[in-house]
Amino acid sequence: MSEATKSDRKLRQATLLVHGGTLRSQFGEMSEGLFLTQGYAYDSMEMAEKRFKGEDPGFMYSRFSNPTVNMFEQRMALLEGAESARATATGMAAVTAAILGQLKAGDHIVAAKALFGSCRFIVEDLAPRYGIQCTLVDGTDLDQWRSAARPNTKTFFLESPTNPQLEIIDIAAVAKIAHAAGATLVVDNVFATPVFQSPLKLGADCVVYSATKHVDGQGRVLGGCILASEAFIQAHIHNFLRQTGPAMSAFNAWVMLKSLETLTLRVTQQMRNAERVADFLAGQSQIKKVLYPFRKDHPQYELARRQMSGGGTVVVMDVKGDKAAAFRMANAFSVIKISNNLGDAKSIVTHPATTTHQRLPQADREGMGITEGMLRLSVGLEDVEDIIEDLQAGLAAI
Repeated sequence: MSEATKSDRKLRQATLLVHGGTLRSQFGEMSEGLFLTQGYAYDSMEMAEKRFKGEDPGFMYSRFSNPTVNMFEQRMALLEGAESARATATGMAAVTAAILGQLKAGDHIVAAKALFGSCRFIVEDLAPRYGIQCTLVDGTDLDQWRSAARPNTKTFFLESPTNPQLEIIDIAAVAKIAHAAGATLVVDNVFATPVFQSPLKLGADCVVYSATKHVDGQGRVLGGCILASEAFIQAHIHNFLRQTGPAMSAFNAWVMLKSLETLTLRVTQQMRNAERVADFLAGQSQIKKVLYPFRKDHPQYELARRQMSGGGTVVVMDVKGDKAAAFRMANAFSVIKISNNLGDAKSIVTHPATTTHQRLPQADREGMGITEGMLRLSVGLEDVEDIIEDLQAGLAAI
């Protein structure tokens, strides 16, 4: 039994992020143990037999489970308010397993058009190779979700806020539509983080994360996580992961455990910085448009305020002059780094049209609102005045 579950006390989020899921060895270590092992020794052949039959709860092989990874899964489940969690090697491994683990040839997916490029690949390119049909919809239009459902529809999939245009999709409403159609709802909650949004409480059946982003949040390791009810995990995820093998390494899980201790502190300060940055950019003549969920000029501001407790760490801007101007602005930054990641302690700028969404045809990008002048800014933990001065230098370069 983990330290945080020894009593019936209901611990608060900040405490769970420090203590949740902790398992201590006989040595009584304060920091979570890092168990770098492939396999495990059994006391007897009878014990080994029981482990493989599921009659003994111990560990068998680190592709299946590992004490350090198990601690990370338990802590993530406590944070999310989920019954169960499974860690994966990357965020895309989590997305792939959460979707394909439910499906077989002849089934149908309904997904929002506004997805990260690799997520679009899973539902639009990969799934159809195995006889799984897909329909893409405007995620903000509830009628399109209703119209897209078919008798063979098994799951709905969405991001909210979306990558990169920060659209807000009504999770509770889409969940009701999915359930009325006999389908599940999977939500990628990366941009909102588990601190600012709880999709399971809004009716989603499964939540996925790229833990590479805010959970690690310091640019060190890759990881993913799938969270859902125990019934969902056992029916769709557990055996899929066990047999296909996208296991999180024990080292990466250990790094993530240490990162979770500071998650709320980090993302809350990043959000405060993002709010300041969004307000600054909105007043600049070289910027056509600024998108930030908690600004009143955001198209889904009221919805964002209803289903999120904070606006997140990402600001999107549309630079006048399109690609060349956007490149000049970003190339002039010194504090803000050019990269394709987000949710990092360091501020990062990305040009989605030529990086994260470059594989999509131009017409699809335009249909999603991804312009040549769009820059996605993941706001970090630097002094916000230094970030703004960097933005001023970029604006001057335009």
